Amino acid sequence: MLLQLQVWSFLLLQEAAVGWDIRSLWNQMGLVAKIVVIILFCMSAWSIGVMIDRVLAFNAARKQSRLFAPAVAGALREGKLDEAIKIADRYKKSHLAKVVVAGLQEFRAHQMSSELPGEEIEASRRALERAEAIVHAELKRGVPTLATIGATAPFVGLFGTVVGIINAFHGISTEKSTGLGAVAGGISEALVATAIGLFVAVPAFWAFNAFTSRIEGFDVEMSNSSSELIDYFLKRSQRVGK
Repeated sequence: MLLQLQVWSFLLLQEAAVGWDIRSLWNQMGLVAKIVVIILFCMSAWSIGVMIDRVLAFNAARKQSRLFAPAVAGALREGKLDEAIKIADRYKKSHLAKVVVAGLQEFRAHQMSSELPGEEIEASRRALERAEAIVHAELKRGVPTLATIGATAPFVGLFGTVVGIINAFHGISTEKSTGLGAVAGGISEALVATAIGLFVAVPAFWAFNAFTSRIEGFDVEMSNSSSELIDYFLKRSQRVGK
């Protein structure tokens, strides 16, 4: 089978009256095939933009969180809530800082208010949950589109393939010839569309899976930080109540 494909490819290259450079292929494509290729390149550009944006965002979040965690832990051990909030404000790209500062601000606000005694823990927990949901949505921004591109790009390429095959049969009927030269143009359109569709889809799927895994790791870190912060609030409230 492999030998047969190699022979057909060799014959196609020998008999086809088409150039195989990019400009020649583009000039010989039909309107529909060109539209398909343009759509695929737009999808590729979008996915690359999302990849770059998420890589920068995730790296910044990881780097700042590593600096934020020990700094805020030291402030909390000394009971300095205001200092911990100031520290969190300095690391605005850290996913942990965004969650922790929400809990700290809510806890401080309820401690300073006498209207809802004993409710500061539950209010802080709700604030942490809201912050986690918001940060999770920020981390996922653009990532679902990678799955969409990965799932649809092969079908867009397949549409171009179908159009190319149709053009190949049209070439046979027009030239009233069954030689490879009559179908070479249509087959080249089909192969180019298929190749570009796969070229767009595979990296998008890989990036989607990689980013999803990293987001899950961030979610675990935020959940652990929220749990530890609630434990800290409980201990602090118990000391104050004694």
